[in-house]
Amino acid sequence: MSASLEVFVGLDYHQESVQVCLMNQKGKILKNRACPNDWRKVRQAVGARRQRVSVAIEACCGAADLAQELAEKAGWSVSLAHPGYVARIKQSPDKTDFGDARLLADLIRVGYLPKVWLPPQQIRELRKLVRYRSQLVDDRRRTKLRLRAILRDERVVLPDIRPWTRVWLKWVREEAKLSPTSQWIVKQQLDRLEQFNHEVRQVERELQAWADEDRLCLKLMELAGIGLITAVTLRAEIGRFDRFAKGKQLARFCGLSPRNASSGTRQADSGLIKAGNPQLRSILIEAAHRLMLREPRWRKFSARLRRRKKPTNVIVAAVANRWIRWLFHQMQPDQLAC
Repeated sequence: MSASLEVFVGLDYHQESVQVCLMNQKGKILKNRACPNDWRKVRQAVGARRQRVSVAIEACCGAADLAQELAEKAGWSVSLAHPGYVARIKQSPDKTDFGDARLLADLIRVGYLPKVWLPPQQIRELRKLVRYRSQLVDDRRRTKLRLRAILRDERVVLPDIRPWTRVWLKWVREEAKLSPTSQWIVKQQLDRLEQFNHEVRQVERELQAWADEDRLCLKLMELAGIGLITAVTLRAEIGRFDRFAKGKQLARFCGLSPRNASSGTRQADSGLIKAGNPQLRSILIEAAHRLMLREPRWRKFSARLRRRKKPTNVIVAAVANRWIRWLFHQMQPDQLAC
């Protein structure tokens, strides 16, 4: 194969256009210009006669779809780049599409590109559902906080009823002594709360239908303390467990590893690393609380840490860390086949 046919391509992605930078093996820029956001136009800009094309595109909203099209339809080797690490490598306050595309092409050329996993289409669709549900739940929580704030502002004495049940909500709507303005606002918030509850149930039905057809989700839901939401979140954010080399690597991806803050002779940890999807880490922390209550193994482990005077938040994080490392081995393809 002629070396002249081997090129490295950096793509700076935008909604309407893509900056395409072509670079040869010696680092010489062959082309760096913008083209429409379409895989055919990108292939045309690179050149259809290229027999070997290695592409780097920074991970962002919409970039995965273009990356998959270039990999499947153009037949190129496409890698997604971690945007945070790429920004650190750049070490320049200036930002231009020309420079960003050139940096990506150079990183893929020398083998220093900080890559992230390109999930298949079905996992990306599941992520949309999981994250949409998370957004609805956050909106519902904010609605509840606004309701509580209004009741507190009006100095309403709450009845001895479990909050947020149908009886409690009926009391707030019909019997709470509020000013006319507050009463109107409360009614609007209660109607919105009902709508959020309805939408969350609809999304959860879609997630249940998805999980019923997925072997890995079904395997996860067989584990103690793991329900539908935890299972589909793990499936959506982790995707394949075998893409990690070991359990410690998976725990770090989930943001459950302690951050080293050592210097010289001082050895210290500084909380958990600021990495991974916050929703995934929250789901795993919640799962750890359940495991500590229900599973003898993790109850004994947490008790041992408690005797060593470890804080509760450290204990919960340690349980989550150990559990996800244990799960890594349970979710390997050879274990799923059993």
